[in-house]
Amino acid sequence: MAKAVALYPGSFDPVTRGHLDIIRRISKTMEHVTVAVLDNPRKQAVFSIDERVEMLRRVTQAYENVTVDYYNGLLVDYAREKKISIIIKGLRAVSDFEFEFQMALVNRKLNPDIETMFMMTHSKYSYLSSSIVKEIASFGGDVRELVPPEAYDIIAAKFNLRFQ
Repeated sequence: MAKAVALYPGSFDPVTRGHLDIIRRISKTMEHVTVAVLDNPRKQAVFSIDERVEMLRRVTQAYENVTVDYYNGLLVDYAREKKISIIIKGLRAVSDFEFEFQMALVNRKLNPDIETMFMMTHSKYSYLSSSIVKEIASFGGDVRELVPPEAYDIIAAKFNLRFQ
């Protein structure tokens, strides 16, 4: 069976080991994966779009079939522009599914040619989110076990962390 091309979108503010788990697994099943960072001016991100893209480029450099990009506007418009018909959404819990299922239905309404597939993160990352990483880091906590090592120095610099 031929492998397909997929899009893994998110805010990645910042990238976590849970995100990397999904990227690693998608890259094994898809011919090509575009990891797309949402540049949403209505959302106040801690990390700039450039910082988020740089973190993801570092984290995915070992995967030959993964590229990193960013977009603004509607996800389905970006997917259409890039000629990608599969969107992958990572899930940690049932609460993620409810929101992502609703978004998948909206995306299908906007473009019936785009399919959304859901992938469960590894159970050891089911508690992990970018919000949790930012919360811990904002209080000076050690986030090294929560984020990929390739992204840690950008995160440490943003929060003035001193862990080596």
